[in-house]
Amino acid sequence: MRQLATMVGISNPYLSQIERGLRAPSEQVLEAIATNLRTTAEELYAAAGSDSADEDALRSGVPDAIKGDPDLSARQKQALTDVYEAFREASIDRRGNRRQSGRKPQS
Repeated sequence: MRQLATMVGISNPYLSQIERGLRAPSEQVLEAIATNLRTTAEELYAAAGSDSADEDALRSGVPDAIKGDPDLSARQKQALTDVYEAFREASIDRRGNRRQSGRKPQS
């Protein structure tokens, strides 16, 4: 986690809060995380917030890419997967809160 936080340019406690869903990252932080995951912020959003029948297919791409990266240690792979899952859960929670309040989700 410390290595990812350093690579992204944020503090380890902030990354931990993002991972646990306590804070939503800024667009700049999300872009930095996506870059370090070798993907795009749009792909992270799509994988985390898809309502389509292809949700599992979209979602599986990021964890599979992490697992398949030979340059990452097992611990790094787990940390990246945990962060991805935290983003995904936060996105789902935000969508649910918008729907409950009667507001349309933003794209």
